[in-house]
Amino acid sequence: MTGTTSRVQTLGGPALFVLLWSTGFVGAKYGLPYAEPFTFLALRLGVAAALLGVLAVALHSAAMAARSQYGHASVVGLLLHGGYLGGVFYGISLGVPAGVAAVVVSLQPVLTAVLAARVLGEHPSRRQWLGLALGVAGVVLVVGPGVVAAGPAGPLPAAGVLACLVALASGTAGTVHQKRHGDAIPLVWGTAVQYAAAAAVLLAVALATEDVTIRWTGEFVAAFVWLVLVLSIGAVLLLLLLLRRGTAAGVSSLYYLVPVATAVEAYLLFGERVSGLSFVGIGVTALGVALVVAPPRAR
Repeated sequence: MTGTTSRVQTLGGPALFVLLWSTGFVGAKYGLPYAEPFTFLALRLGVAAALLGVLAVALHSAAMAARSQYGHASVVGLLLHGGYLGGVFYGISLGVPAGVAAVVVSLQPVLTAVLAARVLGEHPSRRQWLGLALGVAGVVLVVGPGVVAAGPAGPLPAAGVLACLVALASGTAGTVHQKRHGDAIPLVWGTAVQYAAAAAVLLAVALATEDVTIRWTGEFVAAFVWLVLVLSIGAVLLLLLLLRRGTAAGVSSLYYLVPVATAVEAYLLFGERVSGLSFVGIGVTALGVALVVAPPRAR
């Protein structure tokens, strides 16, 4: 029973993370019509930082780390939240289809594996490299039919595609930096510092490029509350815990399953059709992730 319970817990954390993280695209779809992307993200991350600060005080998590560790937390915040989320939101706001953005960002596990091999000394096995390749193929199969079915809408905006590439690079670098330096940073306080740093930079960008106006409709409030509480607090804290327990490449491979879960949610919530090819892609993606995260067999 102990082994069974351990396996359930090991699978439960990643599964919950994928489920929570995938709802971010749904929240963005509800909220972005009523606020510009950088304004939306600056407010979201600022509120999340304040709530985590209050939570840390309530939990008496006042132990301070070295100043350099909070510097590392700020770097992770700028990369993992400012660069990644800012790039995705900005790209979608410029007209990049969510499916295209998902395919671009889904390359993160491969880049993370390459970078982690050089920086962290993590060397994926042949089986794991095969899993990473299958993950990319599966994501393309899942979101590709939806992109093609949308019909020709003209060339993709170059600035939007560039924003998605910035998100890809930022998410990769942030994941590796967190894995390398994050173990010594207090979890709650460190995450609050991440959000505060990202919110400050995003607010500066919003003031320079946007009107900084929000229409407080019911849909926006619901999306905002969900993104702050479930995504910025629940899912991100779970991600940081997973990074402390697993390898950077293994944890980042979970991002392959996010577009899959998002496709299912879009079908259930918005009636967006899922093709038979997409179901094949779901199976291929799940197999790829299993090859990456499954522990090697003992000789």
